[in-house]
Amino acid sequence: GLAMAAPLFSLTYRLDTPFQGSLGAWTGRLVDRFPGLLALDLLGVGSPMADHCHFVRRDWLSASEGTTAHALLIDAVEREARRRKAAVIVLKDVTPEDERLVGNLLAAKGFTRLASLPVAVADVDDTEDAYLARLSNATRKDIRRKLKSRDGIRIERRNDIAGLEDEIAALYRSTQENSKLRYGDFEELPRSYFTEVARRLGKDAVFQLYWVGNQLAAFNLLLVGADRVIDKFLGMAYPLAREHNLYVVSWMENLQFCREIGRPLLQTGQTAYASKLRMGSRLVPSAIYAKHTNGLLNRGLAAIAPWLALDRWDPDLRAARAKARNKVGEQ
Repeated sequence: GLAMAAPLFSLTYRLDTPFQGSLGAWTGRLVDRFPGLLALDLLGVGSPMADHCHFVRRDWLSASEGTTAHALLIDAVEREARRRKAAVIVLKDVTPEDERLVGNLLAAKGFTRLASLPVAVADVDDTEDAYLARLSNATRKDIRRKLKSRDGIRIERRNDIAGLEDEIAALYRSTQENSKLRYGDFEELPRSYFTEVARRLGKDAVFQLYWVGNQLAAFNLLLVGADRVIDKFLGMAYPLAREHNLYVVSWMENLQFCREIGRPLLQTGQTAYASKLRMGSRLVPSAIYAKHTNGLLNRGLAAIAPWLALDRWDPDLRAARAKARNKVGEQ
């Protein structure tokens, strides 16, 4: 029977995707002038819309059988890449646990490891007060002040979004447009994404809706997992959402939802790390493994890999690393 499986995706990847700020703007203008200059046809293992590369393994596989199955799976992906004439093969967002299983195997097969964007995860305390108690005094005061706006917000929890599809899609686009970060195809959703997620996942897809009067001011898409709730997408109307502190309100509501259904973790994904760290999240590392199908160009890819690492260019991560270095210097 089936021993192992993994989802695949394909897209045209721009090598400047990790670059943000002024460098990203400069390469964007360069690509506008010379279309296709930095573009590569990519075959990916995982999903452009998931935080983790999901391998599906049979429970009865022994350790040696698991290694063999992984090797056969990678061989099959390489054959598929040649069939599609893809330039690059990528395993997107491999978890530390899976790295221990496949990292050496991938290195032996010529894959280069790049640091990806880490995944923010918050531990869920038994009560709201217990959660607030472990935050800094300034953050705790700020949250309590902003939570006063809850009285003017109607919060609705739904699995079915019939009739609200366009409003939810518009809120997602609004949040995209207000973000300073750009990750191309990795943040573009199919038109029917939210409708299909609701239809396919049923009770495991929860939409938290935040109404100010009769206006839908924000939504959260929450995915219920075995040990966690994944805060997958947040969409907000600006400036209304800021006026009512909906980021903080939604964060606290999501923690409460985790308590209600007995999930000890709230996973809030990649990017926007400054706010997530301030709210008590920790960062779980993630890795990308890439291989060019041309042997010579693959050696070149390995040489420039440190410059293509996604975590290198994220402004919040760079600021956090600088803060940590300064703290060590002061000590």
